[in-house]
Amino acid sequence: MNRYLTAVATLAITAGTAAADGHAAYTLNILHINDLHSRIEPINRFDSTCSAEDDAAGECFGGVARIKTFIDGKRAELEGENVIVLDAGDQFQGSLMYTTYKGDVEAEMMNAIGFDAMAVGNHEFDDGPEQLAEFAGEVDVPIISGNLDLSQSNVLGDDQVADHIVLEVGGERIGIVSALATDTVETSSPGPSVIFQDEIEALQADVDALTADGVTKIIALTHVGLPMDRRIAENVTGLDAIVGGHSHTLFSNTEEGAEAYPTMVNDVPIVQAYAYSKYVGHLVLAFDAEGNVVSAEGDTNLIDASVEADEAIAVRIAELAGPIEELKSRVIGEATDVIEGSREVCRAMECAMGNLVADAMLDRVADQGIVVAIANGGGLRASIDAGEITMGEVLTVLPFQNTLATFTATGETILAALENGVSEIADGAGRFPQVAGMSYAFDAAAEPGSRISDVMIGGEPLDPAATYGVATNNYVRNGGDGYGMFADAEDAYDFGPGLEVVVADYIAAQGGSYTPATDGRIMAK
Repeated sequence: MNRYLTAVATLAITAGTAAADGHAAYTLNILHINDLHSRIEPINRFDSTCSAEDDAAGECFGGVARIKTFIDGKRAELEGENVIVLDAGDQFQGSLMYTTYKGDVEAEMMNAIGFDAMAVGNHEFDDGPEQLAEFAGEVDVPIISGNLDLSQSNVLGDDQVADHIVLEVGGERIGIVSALATDTVETSSPGPSVIFQDEIEALQADVDALTADGVTKIIALTHVGLPMDRRIAENVTGLDAIVGGHSHTLFSNTEEGAEAYPTMVNDVPIVQAYAYSKYVGHLVLAFDAEGNVVSAEGDTNLIDASVEADEAIAVRIAELAGPIEELKSRVIGEATDVIEGSREVCRAMECAMGNLVADAMLDRVADQGIVVAIANGGGLRASIDAGEITMGEVLTVLPFQNTLATFTATGETILAALENGVSEIADGAGRFPQVAGMSYAFDAAAEPGSRISDVMIGGEPLDPAATYGVATNNYVRNGGDGYGMFADAEDAYDFGPGLEVVVADYIAAQGGSYTPATDGRIMAK
């Protein structure tokens, strides 16, 4: 059952009808981000938290202090024109700022920047609907998601998450509709009382309700990923643009390999701005007098060191970072012996750290039909001594803020992945595959491409024609370390919990005491 509530938010934006060309009666500037994933602090080129030294050297990107500067600058540049600022979801999860403050910092920074609407992302449910409800009470930003039936929930309601909103901008009413990926029930923790409806049907119902109310300019702010955004553009009538998230897709007219900004599908412009605060998108829509889009243009803007950090926000973030150092010292368990994680070992043979990480990955998603896990040895950056294990040590082992990724692959693809993994063993390459749920043998003296043998999954020989559920990290799943055979995998989902959280939870689940071991799952011939 769809709710037809329209929340009207009147924006303090100067009225204007700036035209992009002679045919435009109204022009709207949309500044947008998506999938911040708690990157409150600047990030490095690997999308993880940047060190103070690298940031001072001008080698880092993003962070909300720079986002604040950029958006404030755009508002000043476009003074007198029509501007809205949108967030396509997933403010939660991805850094120690979220782990420590559970959304409070994200809310504070959203208020400081001044967003006009936010879509619910799947990770907003990672700590249950209760956490989203708390967040909604802290932000001054309308939160929307039109395909959620909240009528059974005693935690979330229309006052926290509306179907859609209408923004009054420059004398015009702008409808904002939204949808969240229906597989959130599998990728996060919305609970049984949050009922998901079909994205296309729910969006069409909300567009129809707005149209019936006389709204002629309607933007979809979605968190469903680019493939579904394409389907929405093809099947939902009455949309003027889609501002998306979830798939972390880079749209750009200057960067090689990116999607065109905007990408037109069925005459509907679709945009997205990658993730992690690295880019801010700027879409310019020109409308005729009947509310039809006559032009759509713009691009993403790289938020690099040339964008100065807002001083007040930077000072506040430094204050908030203090307790994170305390988190790093938190004891999560103990090791009965050294957990070997050196690069010399983990990039050449089975290692105890590889077993720990791969076992933790598989354990986390085994109930989702995943039967094997593959961890690249290069993702393991340290050993852990015997005795107390701190969160800081886990973060030292797994510093990249990689996330747990799942997909399906044939046995033939898995075999190709293993061959890739041992193809550069003599060079100490980081692609060496540490595994769980499977075993294999390799001959480093054989020709690359013919080194793997004796592959077993679940106690049975690998079947090249069979399909298996696989877990890895998002870097490997997207083709990193030569794993290009995974880049177009079926049923891919790259946005699970951070590996450091997965491993810490796994250690804690062992009763707090972990005994490292190797068991012959990888054999050298």
